Amino acid sequence: MGATLRRYTEIPYVIDLLQTRALVLVNPKAWDDRNDSFYIEQYARSVGLRRTYALCLTEAPETYHHWRVFSHGSGGACITFDKEKLIKYAAKIKGLRAESVRYRTIAQLRRKPPATEDLPFLKRHAYTDEHEFRLFYGSTKKKAEPTVRMPVPLSAIERITLSPWLPRSVALQVKGTLKAIKGCGGLEIYRSTLVENDVWKGFADNGA
Repeated sequence: MGATLRRYTEIPYVIDLLQTRALVLVNPKAWDDRNDSFYIEQYARSVGLRRTYALCLTEAPETYHHWRVFSHGSGGACITFDKEKLIKYAAKIKGLRAESVRYRTIAQLRRKPPATEDLPFLKRHAYTDEHEFRLFYGSTKKKAEPTVRMPVPLSAIERITLSPWLPRSVALQVKGTLKAIKGCGGLEIYRSTLVENDVWKGFADNGA
């Protein structure tokens, strides 16, 4: 889709990224979509992985669906990355895959069963509106870490958008706090106006 990737998350994870300059990949075992996590578990068994890690982003523009499902509430946030730069830094970690998710119907899989290598990036067609882009990593180590960090410089971040449900006065304070983190003064940080936009509302006045 576009040349950007969005990560819908919560403010504590934004702070963690800005302070550590790294994205955190976690074990997908507890994901809500059990079909998705099952495919990853099957892949891990097939190729001999002891632990898997993943991070979900989207190639879609800002949507109400993404805010409501992945970052609902006043503590939500969206980090917009330069897609090319993020993929470049992902490639620096051996074995880390950065790919778009493919969506298929049951009928399609009956006609053509998925290859093992496709399993970590395959979801049911009902999820297609997510336009997901996934970072995936597997470990064969006996004592694997609970998370994996992928270094990402601030230059890969295009902007940070705060929740549309965060009160404006609070958003100003949060923005100031994030910009106060070392090296983050020049970041573009905004509060989303998706659910209430003065320009949009102004068109109704013009037509009245």
